[in-house]
Parts: sequence; structure tokens; C-alpha cells
Amino acid sequence: MFKKILYPTDFSEEAKKVLEYLKVLKDTSEEVVVLHVIDRVVVEAYKDAFAWAGMNIKFETDKLNRKLVEKAEEKIGDIVKYLREKGFKVKYLIRIGSPWEEILKVADCEKVSIIVLGSHGCGKLGCELEKLIGSTAENVIRHSKFPVMVVK
Repeated sequence: MFKKILYPTDFSEEAKKVLEYLKVLKDTSEEVVVLHVIDRVVVEAYKDAFAWAGMNIKFETDKLNRKLVEKAEEKIGDIVKYLREKGFKVKYLIRIGSPWEEILKVADCEKVSIIVLGSHGCGKLGCELEKLIGSTAENVIRHSKFPVMVVK
């Protein structure tokens, strides 16, 4: 039924809950694309700090991006291993940008059957400040041309 699933993760506890739902979809699915988006707002905040400190902005930003990607690769590796053990073919991507926009771009490029994501992550304001549904999930739902499953 869902040949290719897009699983965006911010590595929060809410995102980890989605893995249980992916197991249920195994019988009707072949592949999971695991996506982590490094929020460009965070990177931009560091650019301002680098500028204020009189540092080389491009050099420091490139170094920061490499560190953030390395950290994401470490975390995503456990997810990839877990999903492969469950019998999925797995691909992973790490992007820098607006999380909801990157999720939709990847969904389109990968021609996924469904996007499965948590209702909340640890957004810019922190988990405790988000209400019924997080802003990333809300924007994905509003703008996606693909089916979206939101896990509470």
C-alpha cells in the first residue's frame, strides 16, 4: 500500500514513537527514507554570534554545519540499523533548511507514498511550549500533496 515512506526525525521522543508505527506498516511497505533537517534558523543565529565575535563567518559556519551533520549522522545511524533489522530497505538524508519545506522537497524528489511524522518535535520554542500540533507537522499537513500520517 505505501511502497516508500518518508520518516522525518528531529531525534525527539515524539519522533521515536513513530518507529513503532513504521513496524506496523512493514507488511505493505518496502522502503523508508529517513530525513533529518538541520534548521537554518539555528545556523543563522550562530552566524550572528560569529559576526559579533569578529570571527570568519564563512569558515565558522562551514565548521558548524560539518559538526551538525556529523552529529546527525551518528544519531541517524541507529535509526537506519533498527529499520534494516525490521526488514526495510533504508535510505537517509540530512538537509539544512526550513524543516517543513525540506520535508516536502524530499517527499517530492523521492516520490514517496506517505509521510509519517510525530505531532511534535523540539522546535525552536522547545517541546513544552507547543500546543496541539507542532508547527512543522502543521505546515507539512497544510502543504503536502502526499498523504501524511501524524503520530501523537
